[in-house]
Amino acid sequence: MTTTGPQISAEKAATLQPAPHPGRWLAMSVLALAVLLVGIDATVLGLATPYISEDLRPSGTQLLWMGDVYSFVIAGLLVSMGSLGDRIGRKKLLLIGSVAFGAVSVLNAYATSPEMMILARALLGVAGATLMPSTLALIRNIFHDPRERSLAIGIWGAMASAGAAVGPVVGGFLLEHFWWGSVFLINLPVMAVLVFVGIKLLPESKNPAPGPWDLASVVLSLVGMVSVVYAIKEAAAHGFRLDVLGSAVLGVTALIWFVRRQRTLESPLLNVELFRNKGFSGAVLADLLTILGLSGLVFFLSQFLQLVQGRRPLEAGLAELPAAIGAVVAGLIAGQVARRFSVRVVVAGGLAAVGGALGVLTLLDRTTGYPMLGGVLLVVGVGAGFAFTVTADVILSSVPKEQAGAASAVSETAYELGAALGIALLGSIVTGVYRDFSAPAGVSAESVGSARESLGGAVESAASLPGEQGAALLTAAQDAFVDGLRLAAGIGSAVLLAASVAAWFLLRGQKLGDGVEH
Repeated sequence: MTTTGPQISAEKAATLQPAPHPGRWLAMSVLALAVLLVGIDATVLGLATPYISEDLRPSGTQLLWMGDVYSFVIAGLLVSMGSLGDRIGRKKLLLIGSVAFGAVSVLNAYATSPEMMILARALLGVAGATLMPSTLALIRNIFHDPRERSLAIGIWGAMASAGAAVGPVVGGFLLEHFWWGSVFLINLPVMAVLVFVGIKLLPESKNPAPGPWDLASVVLSLVGMVSVVYAIKEAAAHGFRLDVLGSAVLGVTALIWFVRRQRTLESPLLNVELFRNKGFSGAVLADLLTILGLSGLVFFLSQFLQLVQGRRPLEAGLAELPAAIGAVVAGLIAGQVARRFSVRVVVAGGLAAVGGALGVLTLLDRTTGYPMLGGVLLVVGVGAGFAFTVTADVILSSVPKEQAGAASAVSETAYELGAALGIALLGSIVTGVYRDFSAPAGVSAESVGSARESLGGAVESAASLPGEQGAALLTAAQDAFVDGLRLAAGIGSAVLLAASVAAWFLLRGQKLGDGVEH
């Protein structure tokens, strides 16, 4: 009879454990499609940029806006959309967002002016803000076993990387056979499968007691994020002006007001107390700094491969594959490695590896061979795959299931804000260095002005000039572009190494879960 007590408590414990969702891995395949969709879209724009430049003739500033307005909007709306998913249902929001994402992709494909393209990218950001938080939040609610959840998050990250790999390859093929707008239409079949299959396979989940969705907080979040990022972008590109200062003050004021408002609401859009958890804060900061350091490189690398080294679009897409392959492999094993060693070793080590690889790119020149580039991209992929997968796991494990949408939105906000800041700051550095190149003697002011707008403009101007004169102008422009890229890579390397040190201290003692949640 002495064993009766323990037997009863064990039985009670068993009844408290939620039964595994029977279709959880099929549901995971649908979520992976959504992530694939976003991953593809994030990379095809960079590959298509030279063609868009030739057709729409954007200025250098407009070109940057095309690259980062998506991130601006998505960063401003992620927290709001994550919280909305917690309230109305994550499945519902994901499916609505997927349909909108496909529809706006068509608008991107048929844009006829730089302004229309920027607007289309902004609308894509609105739709995109519904996708990533919903996918992560659904993973948090479908997988109760932390080890299974780690693998699911690894697959989630691997599919994002696979999308980044598939995007350039498929996009490169399309660009060689069709017009540049076709690269946006590849979203449509993926979106169609996601919606039709998702309706049947995805379970609905939401916060059982969510409270109202506070529209004032939505506005404050959007105004604050967009204003701050705009101010940083403009200050980096053109220096401090009165409008830049005004935008910065407006943004900071709105964000402070937003935080104060969240503390007074019974059902806040974002529970700011989450940031008291050192592991949560450390993971969010690591994500932000990592993407900030990487994004400038990613945005300009396709231009380097095509416009400096003369590779065809498909070849350029294939050349970027090592980064995606490394990220896929690292993402799938990251949870196991973090449990065997520690969270901070894996995250800090991954970030240090990426920082070191970016440091190697400071040796880049126009004739750099592919073995060095391929090796750097592989290390970047492996390091980022380890770091991002584990930080996503830490963020999701730090919060109750009911707040999964808002927490994953914070993770994605850090990612998108880092991307926007990275393209704004590092992109502005590349553009600033590039515009200062010395034009060869005898070239008309009109040709030089066009060449200084963008590297695509330089290729076009050089083609219209006599042989030696055109070659000299193109070489000067390419050298200036590479000088800017080297400087951006050096700054990115310093940011990543600083993020590695921060992660080492902030993630001390952090562990991934092992037992099934009750």
